[in-house]
Amino acid sequence: MTENEQAVSETAAHAAHEVRVVYSRLRRRLRETYDRAELTPSQTSVLSRLDKDGEASVVDLAAAEGVRHQSVASTVGALVERGLADRRRDPEDGRRQLVHVTESGHAFLEDRRRAGEGWLARTLEEQCTEEERRTLLAATAVLERIVNA
Repeated sequence: MTENEQAVSETAAHAAHEVRVVYSRLRRRLRETYDRAELTPSQTSVLSRLDKDGEASVVDLAAAEGVRHQSVASTVGALVERGLADRRRDPEDGRRQLVHVTESGHAFLEDRRRAGEGWLARTLEEQCTEEERRTLLAATAVLERIVNA
């Protein structure tokens, strides 16, 4: 029996399902609050990865994103065209280019984060009690532990 086939308790299976479903809905709802710039999911993913991890080559980005080099090259081209990313020669290997987030790209991502977190904070304030918000904080600590396991 593989790790994925091991028996789990009914509560573990139910919790896994509920977390996945609610997480998907929350992501969609957050996206609605800030997705006015009409970036594709892959453009958003690459821009966010560059913002988090720093500059990278198209080959490295493709490996990290789990997609073909050509797909990332197209995505990077769109980001560069919009002024959200730029390329520069790799100082260690002049044959390759490194992609990085521009100031406009950083501002774009920060605006998205602020819009999403603002909507969520207002909704939590309006829809939840203080006790429920504290329960959510405790639950996020559990989820963080699971993610880092």
